[in-house]
Amino acid sequence: MFFEENKLLLIAGPCSLENEDVTFSAAKCLVALRNKFPDLKIVFKGSFDKANRTSIYSERGVGLKEGLRLLGEVKNRYGLPVTTDIHLPEQAAPVAEVCDVLQIPAFLCRQTDILTAAARTKRIVSIKKGQFLSPHEMKHVVGKLKESKAQEIWQIERGTTFGYNNLVVDMRSFTIMKSNGYPTIFDATHSVQLPGADQNGTGGDRTFVPTLAKAALASGADGLFFEIHPEPAKATCDAANQIALKDFSQIISDCLYLWKAVKHLPAKI
Repeated sequence: MFFEENKLLLIAGPCSLENEDVTFSAAKCLVALRNKFPDLKIVFKGSFDKANRTSIYSERGVGLKEGLRLLGEVKNRYGLPVTTDIHLPEQAAPVAEVCDVLQIPAFLCRQTDILTAAARTKRIVSIKKGQFLSPHEMKHVVGKLKESKAQEIWQIERGTTFGYNNLVVDMRSFTIMKSNGYPTIFDATHSVQLPGADQNGTGGDRTFVPTLAKAALASGADGLFFEIHPEPAKATCDAANQIALKDFSQIISDCLYLWKAVKHLPAKI
């Protein structure tokens, strides 16, 4: 089993695998964190396709072939496990040849065919709770994966739709979802999105990311998910939510300090 109770699971990387510079800069940042903080269990994340962008004119990404090449390079050069999101059942098998973890996007979390395809790969399946679901309903999502013989399952909370163009995070979600018997992870950057609020796209406010991340850990989350970028303002997607690489180490240090306190572990970082 990849997940370890005595280590904080960290999934991080750029929203989109834009190019080698962005991808490898994020990977180097994570390697530095791995060397600095032995209590972390790190997985690199990057998307080859942003299939649910607001506009048909929005940048989609580098595509499956180039995306898997970049993820393979991250794995081989930097020794990091890697994950990406899949959007179609037929993507599961080729992605599993490279990735250690297959991520199911929030909007697709109830799609049985994509869940069963991911489970059949025998890779870890990381499933995001849909913005339209209550945490109680995740037992049905997890049930589909369990019945499909998934080897390991992670559940990710990324906020719930609250009126128009807004998300809220119910901190009870972590206790409720953990009752399904699988780790829960908090998606700190997607949870500060303001969907559709930026005229032709998604807005957000990254200033709330550290606060929500620490609140999630205090509420029992087993891991954290961040999207990070060398220059977030220039990112091709989620520019308002991604965390700058230069700020990431301090955020993780603060989160680890709190996580250790919750776990009753020595607080020295």
